[in-house]
Amino acid sequence: MFQLKSEPIEALQTIKNVPFPADITFRQLLVTGPPGAGKSTLIRRINGWSEEGYVDLSLNRWWAAQALALRPREIHLGFPCKSFKDALAVFDEEWARSLTPPELDLKRIRIPPLKRYFFSVNWHARYAFEFLIPAAETLYRQRAERSRRGTHHVDKDISLDQVQNQVAIYQMAAEYMHKEGMKVYIREGTDEKPRRIITSENS
Repeated sequence: MFQLKSEPIEALQTIKNVPFPADITFRQLLVTGPPGAGKSTLIRRINGWSEEGYVDLSLNRWWAAQALALRPREIHLGFPCKSFKDALAVFDEEWARSLTPPELDLKRIRIPPLKRYFFSVNWHARYAFEFLIPAAETLYRQRAERSRRGTHHVDKDISLDQVQNQVAIYQMAAEYMHKEGMKVYIREGTDEKPRRIITSENS
């Protein structure tokens, strides 16, 4: 099982009574994570845009998508997976029907180009991705409770194995985007403080 390494971020600021890294701005913020992680709760808490967005990470120039124009907001990610032509969100039917958990294809994730000219857009600086990723066991309990209430169809027949796979996919994507120079950090729960991703390059 993939395990993302992280440590607390020391330099923090408070936005709408929620702690965030000191080096991000309110309008940079994009919140993503697996179903049930608390993305909508966090966005409402800071008075962000209520409508959810969707971004296919395998598409060229996804970073210029209209869904990212209004921030801060919650976004769902489409992941390129091995043996699948099109990107999948973890709540897609194809994901649920797959006999084996889809495997993330990191090579197909597109990364914005670096700023090269004075008038070109610095895409790496435009966004700050918060990956809201609770522990799999915690997330499973939250989603199992939602399933009993029948409030979210994505929680129907959810299993711990499925949640563990979804958590791992988001963790791997967060680490990859961080390694590629994008502004990425994680939070393990809506009431937790943000954490810095640790990789072999910065550990």
